[in-house]
Amino acid sequence: MINILETRNLRFSYPDGLPALQGIDLSVKKGEFLGILGANGSGKTTLLKILNGLLKSAKGEIYLEESNVRSINRDTLFRKICTMFQNPDDQLFASTVREDIAYGPANMGLKKEDVRKRVEDALLSVGMLEFADKPIHNLSFGEKKRICLAGVLAMGPDIMLLDEPTSCLDPMGVNSIMQNLKKLNKENGITMIMTTHSVDLVPVFIDRVVILNKGHITLDGNPEEVFSHAEAITDAKLRLPHIGQLFEALRNKDALNFNGLPLTIGEAREEIKNILSDELKIKT
Repeated sequence: MINILETRNLRFSYPDGLPALQGIDLSVKKGEFLGILGANGSGKTTLLKILNGLLKSAKGEIYLEESNVRSINRDTLFRKICTMFQNPDDQLFASTVREDIAYGPANMGLKKEDVRKRVEDALLSVGMLEFADKPIHNLSFGEKKRICLAGVLAMGPDIMLLDEPTSCLDPMGVNSIMQNLKKLNKENGITMIMTTHSVDLVPVFIDRVVILNKGHITLDGNPEEVFSHAEAITDAKLRLPHIGQLFEALRNKDALNFNGLPLTIGEAREEIKNILSDELKIKT
């Protein structure tokens, strides 16, 4: 599988000289769902802003489908890589939902009928078609998040950059957004790069996770591999998912042995069933 996006020795410092990224080498496969985890100030939002072109003074190289982004037309780049911002009010600006979502496709020079279809298809994908003519200011925060997602989808991107897409949502809203993103990733093949510090989401929805700590990548792998490094997770001011914390405590404090480290309810259920089955065999 080819790398759709790659950074080489990416560095960035703020105007006061404080380093934010210190040599980021990152390769993202086409169709991957990558999670970037880190505490506040770790550099994860800065990395997204460089990838989407909002921060210009970074050093190092970025390659999109093996072409240096410096050689790619700006409009082409913005069509291929689209961003869903953390605060929907930073993204939504039109009077109605339909007008807002239509803005991007219309500026791509598409015909009116094609724009209309993109808007309706995007709204349908996030379960918001009946909101098409609703004023933006009448939407709830969660609804605004879903409209932002629809606005990105209407652009037809190859890569979606998602900056804390579940922040400030209630549990049902978090699940709705993440289910939508996972479906779009698996069924539409859109490459997802998502920043978050919600570690419990990672093993459920995300294929691969990168840990950022003080501008460095300190861990990179699938969730089970990454969360097996408890000390490095703590050093990054993060924690294990709650299920992992429970089984880590059972292993370290209660001397129970497990095959790996369960991170989801499903994995924990299977592990407990195996333990109970083994105990029953011993007793009989």
